[in-house]
Amino acid sequence: MSYETQMSEDARRWKHKQLRRPSFFERSSKKAQGKINQLIPEKVHNTITESIKKMVQATLVGSNITTQPKEIENLSFEERENLVKKSIETYKKTAAIEGASTGAGGIFLGLADFPLFLSIKMKFLFEVASIYGYSTREYEERLFLLYVFQLAFSSETYKEETLDKIEHWETKKHEVKDLDWQIFQQEYRDYIDLVKLLQFLPGIGAVVGGVANYHLVQHLGECAMNCYRLRIFSSR
Repeated sequence: MSYETQMSEDARRWKHKQLRRPSFFERSSKKAQGKINQLIPEKVHNTITESIKKMVQATLVGSNITTQPKEIENLSFEERENLVKKSIETYKKTAAIEGASTGAGGIFLGLADFPLFLSIKMKFLFEVASIYGYSTREYEERLFLLYVFQLAFSSETYKEETLDKIEHWETKKHEVKDLDWQIFQQEYRDYIDLVKLLQFLPGIGAVVGGVANYHLVQHLGECAMNCYRLRIFSSR
């Protein structure tokens, strides 16, 4: 079995996993998260929401993130994926350091973690796109990255529709002009709020921040790789 055939099958299994019904634990966690969110001051919620909105809008414009183009023209698909895996490891470490540093500073530095960590994740996605051979100078490619991001940090409600756009992006990209910003930011917040809000707690904030950021980048990396696999193999 060739590497590409194996990765195509892995991507199909990953897709099936994304569409499964959430477990009892996941449903219970979401309910608990909703109750915790009600206890957080509205000012904190507004600050986080606004930082997410501004960052993703700036990303779509493409003026805030630049990546050095990778020399990938003569690389095989497997070699490109090895570069992606190295990028995942690099960004996991970077995100962990950032999370631990802001988590150690209590609620004020904890608030700063949201835009900083979001920037790290976005820059990572731009680098992944470059490795796979896609130019983020194109609006449609930046929009694709935001759908990848949304898929990684969304509930089952929107996963099927988002997966369909991602897998058939070559035919659907001309139909999709923008994101639903309200859904984008709310789904992202619902996904990460519970673990990230623990980062505000004194004493454990640094540990929680570092570990959470490390695993969230790992999760995003896995999602990005499989999204590009689905897109690439479906267009062949």
